[in-house]
Amino acid sequence: MIEIELDGKKVEVTEGSMVMHAAEKAGTYIPHFCYHKKLSIAANCRMCLVDVEKAPKPMPACATPVTQGMIVRTKSDKAIKAQQSVMEFLLINHPLDCPICDQGGECQLQDLAVGYGGSSSRYEEEKRVVFHKDVGPLISMEEMSRCIHCTRCVRFGQEVAGVMELGMSHRGEHSEIETFLGDSVDSELSGNMIDICPVGALTSKPFRYSARTWELSRRKSVSPHDSTGANLIVQVKNNRVMRVVPLENEDVNECWIADRDRFSYEALNGTERLTQPMLKQGGQWQQVDWQTALEYVANGLKQIKTDHGAQSIGTLVSPHSTLEELQLAAMLTRELGSDNIDYRLRNAEFSAFEGVRWLGTSIASLTQVQRALVVGSNLRKEHPLFAQRIRQAVRKGAALSVITSSSLMADRGAWAIDVAQASIVEADQWVEALAAVAAAIGQTNGATAPLAPKNAPDATAQAIAASLLSGERKAILLGNAAAHHAQASSLLALANWIGAQTGATVGYLTEAGNTVGAQLVGAFPQNGGLDAGRMLAASSGLKAVLLLNTEPVFDSAAGAAAADVIGNAQMVVTLSPFKANLEFSDVLLPIAPFTETPGTFVNAEGRLQGFHAVVKPQGETRPAWKVLRVLANLLGLPGFAFESTAEVLATVGDKGTVPANALSNATSAKAVAASGAVAAPVVASIYQLDSIVRRAPSLQLTADARNSAQAAPARAEEALA
Repeated sequence: MIEIELDGKKVEVTEGSMVMHAAEKAGTYIPHFCYHKKLSIAANCRMCLVDVEKAPKPMPACATPVTQGMIVRTKSDKAIKAQQSVMEFLLINHPLDCPICDQGGECQLQDLAVGYGGSSSRYEEEKRVVFHKDVGPLISMEEMSRCIHCTRCVRFGQEVAGVMELGMSHRGEHSEIETFLGDSVDSELSGNMIDICPVGALTSKPFRYSARTWELSRRKSVSPHDSTGANLIVQVKNNRVMRVVPLENEDVNECWIADRDRFSYEALNGTERLTQPMLKQGGQWQQVDWQTALEYVANGLKQIKTDHGAQSIGTLVSPHSTLEELQLAAMLTRELGSDNIDYRLRNAEFSAFEGVRWLGTSIASLTQVQRALVVGSNLRKEHPLFAQRIRQAVRKGAALSVITSSSLMADRGAWAIDVAQASIVEADQWVEALAAVAAAIGQTNGATAPLAPKNAPDATAQAIAASLLSGERKAILLGNAAAHHAQASSLLALANWIGAQTGATVGYLTEAGNTVGAQLVGAFPQNGGLDAGRMLAASSGLKAVLLLNTEPVFDSAAGAAAADVIGNAQMVVTLSPFKANLEFSDVLLPIAPFTETPGTFVNAEGRLQGFHAVVKPQGETRPAWKVLRVLANLLGLPGFAFESTAEVLATVGDKGTVPANALSNATSAKAVAASGAVAAPVVASIYQLDSIVRRAPSLQLTADARNSAQAAPARAEEALA
């Protein structure tokens, strides 16, 4: 540790730290623009000039290393005058458009200009003009004359997103930030550039000119999309979600969120929202009141149970639903006498769980791994925030190995991470490829692998094995495609054996915001009921189907065939925030999305995160937990006297917590080689993952959405016509 004197106070910092780091530790604010704690140091803006004793001129705090006994003054006349001079230069060409700037009220330049700017400008020449640029549907670069060339956005692309999409061209007053060749900004983390821009050069295109920051209320929430469980600040005006930004949580999402977390809110205010219960009568949809709709459903379920038995009733639920909603859906199904409930709509194998499948380690630890093996994943698109953590680990020297298919990883650069070893084989060869790695490890350790490969381990398998046998902190991560694989249990058995031999943790990246929670409440067959695969098979024989927050045509492995199977049922009830499943549903019940209901999500690491509603439900929309409770009461089912989500949560696990012994990736299944062809696992593309992102207009205009092979759902207006 090195001790310096900062504004008369003694501060101890580690060797190699900068003066800025010492100031942060001491709680002293030094004005700055280009410095950001998550990015490399550029020292572009010079706003952080400080007075260092014995230095001939003011020094930039962000780029001046501390030395033993250094004396630094941040508030001396020398420092203040230097900072004021820099501010004068920064404002020379800055346009005077604060009244119409979206950044007004939360602008770093605006704030510092009050403290360090002059009351008038000595600059009389013409100001420079930078022409606007179109970089896609998410980021607006309409007013690049505001840019102060801090290069935060450039460094973010290089260092965090892994793709240098923006760069600086020309020199001096002709310098511009641009994409070059007219390209768009297509990173799945691109929206974070808006947050870190200290001026109004980069703004949100969907939010542009829709509200002023001081008009917005700010409320905490949690993302329902992928399994990171990103913490959010939802900004609200007139009971309408206007903008979503990250809430900093170092253990979960740091200070970043993915674009689908940021921009999916557009769907919540869209024309596809279902705001009134609807019944299909004579082939036509009619709006009805809640009492009529729920009595219709309750009477229908009673009649079908009487005529065909409880086993003719099935429930398909989305792992994007809250813990409370999943718990009540499971309770209702089982109290009806059926065990036909499942959240695993995209799975091809439905083996019994021995524990709750999870990440196998903490999310924060991914940044510190030294060796990692990812199996069956398009890591960058499926889990953008996990990918950026592993990207940081690789930048610090970690070695990443991959076993996946060409459809999930077109080339080694597809993930924007340096991949040390890659075995790119089709899905039906993943077990063989992982068995080869296990065999190579067995040769070194003198152990017998659980499955002998057909061929001797090749050079790639040997290299992956050698990588996992070296280093200290290691992780084997099974992706969405590995979880949905027809031989998922074999992949897990091999991964567990490799983990035991190499000291690596083993876990699933897990697909949705509440995949772990769905397992925790038992939202899958436990006593011989039909799993999702059998419920969506032509031979299922289901007469009544409840669909909670899901669209099987887009959310299941059955795809378009699901419509024909479910359409054969006597009654199909859809509980959704949107006009969904219109072609085969008989009843539509409008339930609240995550912004309009309290609830809980459990992320990949088993972290239980509760949240409150941030706006009132639209129209006649009701929280799904209340709808399920009232429906159970109409059916005369016991045990549904809940008055709040807290009471429902108390019935889960150990008083609403994740039991310490519940999380386990253990399996008794043996690793078995494929016998015959194995169908490619079904994996949703980045902006088709759930019903909310599918209906977010700006996300559907991105390059990732356009390149998706999966068709978007038909417009509700067309289906209703």
